[in-house]
Amino acid sequence: MKSGFTAIIGRPNVGKSTLMNRLIGQKIAITSPKPQTTREKIQTVYTDERGQIIFLDTPGIHKAKNKLGEYMDKVAEKTFSDADVILWIVEPVTYIGAGEERIAELLNKLNSKGARNVKPVVLVINKVDKLQSKEDILSVMKAYRAKYDFDEIIPVSAMEGTNVDSVLDTIYRLLGEGPMYYDEETVTTIPMREIAAELIREQALRLLKDEIPHGIAVLTDKFHERSDGIFDVEATIVCERDSHKGIIIGKGGAMLKKIGTNARKSIEEMLCAKVNLRIFVKVRKDWRDSELYMKNYGYDSRKL
Repeated sequence: MKSGFTAIIGRPNVGKSTLMNRLIGQKIAITSPKPQTTREKIQTVYTDERGQIIFLDTPGIHKAKNKLGEYMDKVAEKTFSDADVILWIVEPVTYIGAGEERIAELLNKLNSKGARNVKPVVLVINKVDKLQSKEDILSVMKAYRAKYDFDEIIPVSAMEGTNVDSVLDTIYRLLGEGPMYYDEETVTTIPMREIAAELIREQALRLLKDEIPHGIAVLTDKFHERSDGIFDVEATIVCERDSHKGIIIGKGGAMLKKIGTNARKSIEEMLCAKVNLRIFVKVRKDWRDSELYMKNYGYDSRKL
């Protein structure tokens, strides 16, 4: 059987998490229109009769503005070396920006002449449903071929599911033989309590405006299943300013209630059970530039 690890890399907001969720057929990674939604490496598992693919979804590679941003870039770059196959996700434009140039540079360095362990790289051009013609896709392919010698280039629409099966077929073709790392029922190795925290953060990202969502972390303080099958979940949204706390809570608690209601529905869908969710908000000034707070909130660079 074929098996191995596939890293999903790219700039922020190109659809990496949407593609991974589509590939495994289940929502695990949170998504939002805002860049830098993914902060950690998210591991999911796809198994069929051909073998097993372990997907590693990574934070978008970007110019870091604080210690959290630096941590996210380290997570993404470390994942390069952990993978057997690399999927580079891009948007369907011919302009090659600084972010893409940096990724191309990293890949060329990783697979330079004489490299001991050359990793296949597949370019996935996402959001092709926005293009008008086949000629537009060919132009994008030509632009990226000038930057890297890809093993394969695949145009897809992760949102609509177009050509996603070709991505799986290509990964299996490029993977070598290997063991079954997880049982057939495993979809992710992330604990449910951590996914619950991410689902709450997803709703904050979608409902809050401007810079506030980038300055929050969500911690699951309690995750307990009662004897009647109902889950009691308590979580804390951490923000950087007292003014941000007021916006998150909203007038009369309206915004926090909306975040909680939407998040509870998502958590119930994940658990297939009723959920009693309580969310609190606290302030930790400039936590994104504090190694101590980052470590306490799970962003510990020593574990990379």
